Amino acid sequence: MNKNPLERLFEVNTDAEIWWDSSPLIYQGWAAEMVKKAPDQQKAKIWQEQLERMYNPDHPERGLFRGVTTNPPLSLKAIKANEPYWENFVENLVKENPGIDKEKLFWLTYKEIVKRGAQMYQKVFEDSGYKYGYLSGQLDPRVRNDVDTMVAQAEELHSLNPNVMIKVPGTKEGYEVIRILTSKGIPTNNTLAFMIPQFLAAANAVKKGLEEAKANGVDLSQWRSVITAMSARYGTLGDLKKEAEERNIELTESDIRWAEISIFKKAYRLIKEGGYPSKMLLCSMRVSPIINGKPHCWHLEKIAGADIVYTCPPPFIEKLMFEYEDIEFKPDAIYEDPPKDVLDKLLRIPYFERGYMEDGYTPDEFNTHSALVATAIEFSNATQGMIDFVAKHLN
Repeated sequence: MNKNPLERLFEVNTDAEIWWDSSPLIYQGWAAEMVKKAPDQQKAKIWQEQLERMYNPDHPERGLFRGVTTNPPLSLKAIKANEPYWENFVENLVKENPGIDKEKLFWLTYKEIVKRGAQMYQKVFEDSGYKYGYLSGQLDPRVRNDVDTMVAQAEELHSLNPNVMIKVPGTKEGYEVIRILTSKGIPTNNTLAFMIPQFLAAANAVKKGLEEAKANGVDLSQWRSVITAMSARYGTLGDLKKEAEERNIELTESDIRWAEISIFKKAYRLIKEGGYPSKMLLCSMRVSPIINGKPHCWHLEKIAGADIVYTCPPPFIEKLMFEYEDIEFKPDAIYEDPPKDVLDKLLRIPYFERGYMEDGYTPDEFNTHSALVATAIEFSNATQGMIDFVAKHLN
C-alpha cells in the first residue's frame, strides 16, 4: 500500500490525531480535483485510494481524519464551493422568515454549514465512544471580548449536534468562556492562541471548569478539550520580524520556523507534565523551510511522535502530496530540543521571549497581541463576506 505523508505520520504515534481543517462539505469536490491534478494515471489511482482512506462519506468511521476544524474563512469557502445551492438556501430562509435582517440571516446560514459538517462526522463520534469525530465551530470573532454573547452563541452552536466543539478565542474574556462552557460539559477548542501564556490560561480555565462540572454532577461523557497553536501565524503575522530588524538580528526562514516549533515543544511539555486534560492541536503549518533546494516540513518533522492533533487544510495536504511525498518521521522528534544558538538568538527578541515564558503576557495583553489582532481581523472580514453574501437576498 502506498501511504501518504499523513498516514505515515499517524503510524509514528497512533495516539496522535489527523484532522481536516476545512468544512467537510467541500471534501469530495476537493478530492476529485486533486485526482485530476495527478501527473499520470498511476499517480491518480494512488491518490484516489489515499484520499478515500482519509475520508469516505460512506464509512467516515474508517477514515484517517478523526475530527474537523473550521473557521469563518473556511465556512465562506464552503459557500463559494457550491454557490448556487447556498443562494437557493438563503432565498428560502428569507421566505420562511419575513422581516429577517442580514445578521440573523447570516447566523442561520452559518449554523447550517456547521450542522451539516458535524453530521458528516457523527458516525466517527458515535463509534469512538465520543472520543473522536468532533467538528469545531467558531464563535463570531467580532464578539471576542463579550463573555455573555460568546456563551449564548456557544450553547446555540453546540445544540445543533452533540459533536459540535466550540472554538473560543484566546482573549481574556475567551478564557472565562472556556471555563463556563467546560463547567457545562460543552467541548471547547481554544483558537486565536499563539504563545505559552495563552496555552496555560486555556489549560487552567479547563481545569477550573472541570472541577465545577464534577462538583455539580455534569455529564462529561461527550466533552473534550483541545488547545490550538496557530503556529505559522505566530511567526509571520506578529512582530517577530519587525522586532528582530529593530535589533539588527537577522532571521532566516529556518529561524522563524524554530520560533514557532520551540514554543509548541515547550507547550506540549508543560501540558503533559502539568497533567492537564487538554490536548494540544497544531494548525497553520507550512511546507518549509527550503534547505539546499529541498522542501521540508518542520512543523511535522520536528514535532512527529507527539500525542497531539494535527489539523490540515487542503492547500497544505496538496503541497505535501505534490512536493514532499517522501517525508520521513522520527518517533521521538517531539522530544528533541531546539538548537541552542538559535534559541539564544530568538530569546533576544521580546516578541519571542515573552511568548516563550509562562508569565510573559498578562490576560489583558492577550487581546492586543499583534498575531491575535491580525487573525481576528482576517476572520472578521470573512464573517462580513458571509453577511454580504446573504444580504444580497434581502429586499
